Amino acid sequence: MPRIILFNKPYQVLSQFTDEQGRATLADYLAAPGFKAAGRLDYDSEGLLLLTDDGVLQQQIANPRHRRWKTYWVQVEGRVSDEGLHRLSAGVQLKDGVSLPARARRIDPPDLWPREPPVRARKTVVDSWLELSICEGRNRQVRRMTAAVGYPTLRLVRMRIGDWSLSELQPGEFRYVEVPLQVGAPKQASGRGKPVKRRSS
Repeated sequence: MPRIILFNKPYQVLSQFTDEQGRATLADYLAAPGFKAAGRLDYDSEGLLLLTDDGVLQQQIANPRHRRWKTYWVQVEGRVSDEGLHRLSAGVQLKDGVSLPARARRIDPPDLWPREPPVRARKTVVDSWLELSICEGRNRQVRRMTAAVGYPTLRLVRMRIGDWSLSELQPGEFRYVEVPLQVGAPKQASGRGKPVKRRSS
């Protein structure tokens, strides 16, 4: 049965196991021979990354044509207006075309782990949080969408991909799940892990 690793990718970690420039990678947090990332999560973004040991499943999760919803908690610069929410929900004009309709709503500042390094606080600039769900996979799409409507992203945390959620996992933690042959909800949790090692600062 195919397996998936649910991994909480920390800030400034690559969604791959090697890097010629010496940046932090998945190998600094888990040993998973045969597993590959199903999709990407930017170096400067945090949260849920899925890895699998099944090539077909990897393509089913990562391929944008499957329209799998992905949910993010987004800290943005400024207080988001009703008009801004409407524009995000309706679709935003980007350089590579109009985004598909999204699901956007304001949320209270969430109780998240501290980011290292933290987002720079500015006394003269307010910020706010959104929950934004999209069903596309364009490069840096969420950041480009919020910027296009006038609210640059300060922090971006992916909380859910389809039926899989970050749940209680802390940065660098992971757990295995088994899934049916047809991609669907997780069938059976089969363990939870801590990072295999940590880089010295």
